[in-house]
Amino acid sequence: MSITNWLVLLLTHPNEFRTLVQFYFYHEQKRDITSIKEHPTSGWDRESMRRCWAFLDQTSRSFSAVIKELDGDLARTICIFYLVLRGLDTIEDDMTIPDDIKQPILRSFHKHTVTPGWKYDGCGPNEKDRQLLVEYDVVVEELNRLDPSYRDVIVDITEKMETGMADYAHKAATTGSIYLDTIAEYDLYCHYVAGLVGEGLSGIFSASRKEAPWIKDQLELSNSMGLLLQKTNIIRDYREDADEQRYFWPREIWGRKEYGFSEMRDMYAPHARERAMWAQSGMIVDALRHTVDALDYLRLIKNQSVFNFCAIPASMAMATLELCFMNPVMFDRNIKIRKAEAARASFDYYFSPFRV
Repeated sequence: MSITNWLVLLLTHPNEFRTLVQFYFYHEQKRDITSIKEHPTSGWDRESMRRCWAFLDQTSRSFSAVIKELDGDLARTICIFYLVLRGLDTIEDDMTIPDDIKQPILRSFHKHTVTPGWKYDGCGPNEKDRQLLVEYDVVVEELNRLDPSYRDVIVDITEKMETGMADYAHKAATTGSIYLDTIAEYDLYCHYVAGLVGEGLSGIFSASRKEAPWIKDQLELSNSMGLLLQKTNIIRDYREDADEQRYFWPREIWGRKEYGFSEMRDMYAPHARERAMWAQSGMIVDALRHTVDALDYLRLIKNQSVFNFCAIPASMAMATLELCFMNPVMFDRNIKIRKAEAARASFDYYFSPFRV
């Protein structure tokens, strides 16, 4: 933030100014992955791993910060896990790749991701994470360096996720269907793209021995953690997705007779704003189904860095749902919680351990 922005914040939101100042002054980075003493676990001494850390910063600034503060080799392992799934997701999202080319790549991605030297330069020039796949061989190299217990979890989750993504991509390409019809179908889609991430993380936590070995068996709670975050993003990103003709809200919610919508894009018409917020509320109530499971999952976590890694995104998701609730601005543009709100969530967990 510039000095001008700080001054404006001080005058217009003094409490938020105080929160950000406290966070910047009192929050100390738990570890420096670039320091020599961290090289054995962070891999910073290898050019390939430094490139992976750079890709993590480019693809997700919010997750990058909490990943880097995980203890020991968990940070490096989850960095690679994130990049593998980001690469898979980039191919699935790229509408410039024909279905007959996309299908074999998706369904074999778990094999490609452990094949030395594999990379892909067929994504469209405007795909924002294209470069990750162009240099994907560095991710392959680092994945193959991981302990087999970590690598097996990542490859297993990738295989499950690629199957679901390929099925949905093929359906959209061959049937012309652009909507999810039922809440059950919506839940299944979110399971493939996010619930499996939660399951994979639990498997990695168990393999690290920083958490109980039975954490990996908490599939329902792990799935709910992923669904809470994914559904929050889907609700918040309504306008961006609608503009790109990507529709993830299930017709069972937005298509109710009393709302009067035949197409999702009709919801951002000014005269339909009140009815649109009714549908929006239904989506938020659906997302809130997963909060109890998410809190139950957090109660099982014992390692402080793992707890922070899980709790901070969950808290931000709940704050985002509160921001979206009955908020008509969401239908005009993307909205996000303010920086001070995000800092407050992080501050609470760093300085009030295990506060839920």
